[in-house]
Amino acid sequence: MRRVPRRLRAVASVAAATASLLPSALPGVASATAPSPVGLPVIPSALASGQPCTKPSPTQAHAQPWTVSALSLPRVRQLSQGAGVTVAVVDTGVGTGVSALAGRVTAAGGAGRDCVGHGSFAAGLIAGGVDEAVGGGIAPLSRILAVRGTGLRGTATPGMVAAGIRSAANAGARVIYVGATLTTGRAELTAAVAYATRKDALVVAPAAPDAAPAAAPGVVPTTPPPQPYFPAFIPQVVSVADFGSDGARPKDAPGVFAADLAAPGDAVVSIGPRGAGNYIGSGSSLAAAFVAGTAALVRAYQPRLTTAEVASRLVVSAYPAAMPVLDPYAAITAVPSTAGAPAAGPAASVRMPAQAPSGPRTRALIIASVGGGVVALIAAAAAIVPLGRARRWRPARGRTESSSAT
Repeated sequence: MRRVPRRLRAVASVAAATASLLPSALPGVASATAPSPVGLPVIPSALASGQPCTKPSPTQAHAQPWTVSALSLPRVRQLSQGAGVTVAVVDTGVGTGVSALAGRVTAAGGAGRDCVGHGSFAAGLIAGGVDEAVGGGIAPLSRILAVRGTGLRGTATPGMVAAGIRSAANAGARVIYVGATLTTGRAELTAAVAYATRKDALVVAPAAPDAAPAAAPGVVPTTPPPQPYFPAFIPQVVSVADFGSDGARPKDAPGVFAADLAAPGDAVVSIGPRGAGNYIGSGSSLAAAFVAGTAALVRAYQPRLTTAEVASRLVVSAYPAAMPVLDPYAAITAVPSTAGAPAAGPAASVRMPAQAPSGPRTRALIIASVGGGVVALIAAAAAIVPLGRARRWRPARGRTESSSAT
């Protein structure tokens, strides 16, 4: 299988990445407006020790987020909504009772309970039902496979994430979203991604953490330098960075060492693990959810594409920038749909004609030979007889008798 096209590297500090990530105007971004402040609670990526599980949000959003126009969701949904494609969410779990995902969540093991809420939030961005108020997910007819890739409080380890990727691939997921960013476990995660790739599952992951690590009390917080994170840095994985409604990354966002794509990830709105309220969140892990949803759209629209072909299409069709910007509509329309087309039948067998019997051929050769000999004799006679007459040729017996008489 072909690998994902060579990464477009963006090695820079946070300031440089912020300045160069996107042009000042992009289709759908320049005209987009940030969501009006509604006091939505922030979705956490993990919970501190002793911190209670994330409570249901008491607030519902009443204005469409900027991401709806930035991703051209109404236009995209006319072509594909991800029907028939399962997206695995390897994260903190996904609440199975969330109305926006009703009837479309299958939980592996205990992943149907989401104490943190991050996995449910990401699942809403991927597959949340169409909502006039907040827009819903990018692939609202896709299915979600909840797979735990962290502990109950959201802390991930290479072993947990690798096991989650393998479990998702074995369950038949065609797209695997991973919410974690790890600095260790490269070999283990590479093996898991290779296993998923052989199963024709595309892995999508954030290129950087959602926030810098909290500083110790009394220590001035600093932004760590960009570095590779796993599984995003593995070549077969589509790695994703985030940007905001102004086309730039937040100034306090962790630096991006390398990314295949950039997608909306600042001040995005989605669902929580329980209740009907909404949350707000920011970070590359949320941008990766939009890319995973777009992969589901492409796989539903063009089901015969391989994992490598889907990954390539996402990157090649992106809007050109320092980091290519996700363009769902272009990714879908790059090739005509084959959904519902009759499968090509097996190639017709090519048969050589049977060998002709040898008898008629032999008889024909004999006749031709005899006929040729007769013709040759006639031709010789026609040449020799006139010559003999011209020389007064006589039979040998006649010449003997003349000699005797003499």
